[in-house]
Amino acid sequence: MVTAQQPEPPLVQVSRHPPGQHIVEVALNRPTALNAVSSAMAQSLTAELASLAADSSVRVVVLSSTSERAFCVGADLKERHGMSDEELFTQRDISRQAYAAVLGLPMPVIAAVEGYALGGGLELALSADLIVAGEGAVIGLPEVSVGLMPGGGGTQLLTRRVGWSKAASMIFTARRLDAHQGAALGVLDQITGTGRARGIALELAAEVARHSPVGLRNAKHAMRLGSDIDLRSGLDIEDECWRRTASSQDRKEGISAFNERRSPQWQRNPLGATIIDP
Repeated sequence: MVTAQQPEPPLVQVSRHPPGQHIVEVALNRPTALNAVSSAMAQSLTAELASLAADSSVRVVVLSSTSERAFCVGADLKERHGMSDEELFTQRDISRQAYAAVLGLPMPVIAAVEGYALGGGLELALSADLIVAGEGAVIGLPEVSVGLMPGGGGTQLLTRRVGWSKAASMIFTARRLDAHQGAALGVLDQITGTGRARGIALELAAEVARHSPVGLRNAKHAMRLGSDIDLRSGLDIEDECWRRTASSQDRKEGISAFNERRSPQWQRNPLGATIIDP
């Protein structure tokens, strides 16, 4: 008798909270490897996030892990061992697409970090808008200690988040930080009890998801584009985003709800042309 093989569990698990609603959790699911990012995981993450980016019903994404030991320990160095330069550069393009997919999500993204978030793992979290971490979290960018450098956005995202000298200290020393050190440095936004990061991140996502999806996406767009340019140009971007938001159905519903002293009922799929293309 031939026993049917059980299908391999997905490397990335996607679920809605509550089921069928506007918060989507994307959980890295390679616990035996502490979520080391293999080529297959990177491709799966890119595909799942591309689908979410095109889904106008999604208001908030929570990026988490199914492992209690690690959010993600970065690139799969076992997979890379023995690769030729050509193979490594091909794999690099695959990985880069995954990090870009997180960074490019148009809705707010919250990372829930437990355990290790090292190298590319920390860079995945940095690609989110907010980072909630358990007290047992350990973060770092150790790439220079293995003959590399951060390549998932770490040199850019960390520097923008904490400033040049603090980022240089982390990157040049390859030092690991605990959660409280990471929060004091400004890398992490909120610290909670060990094992509670995912729950707190989902609670925060629910708080965010109550608000206008058009306003949220356009606010994020203005913040992302305006953070690296001069103030005058940034204010012009803000004005364009504001005008598109003000012309949306969400603005009409929000003002009506305020005056009628009720909770607004945002349209399920209101976005369309009201969102500026990234």
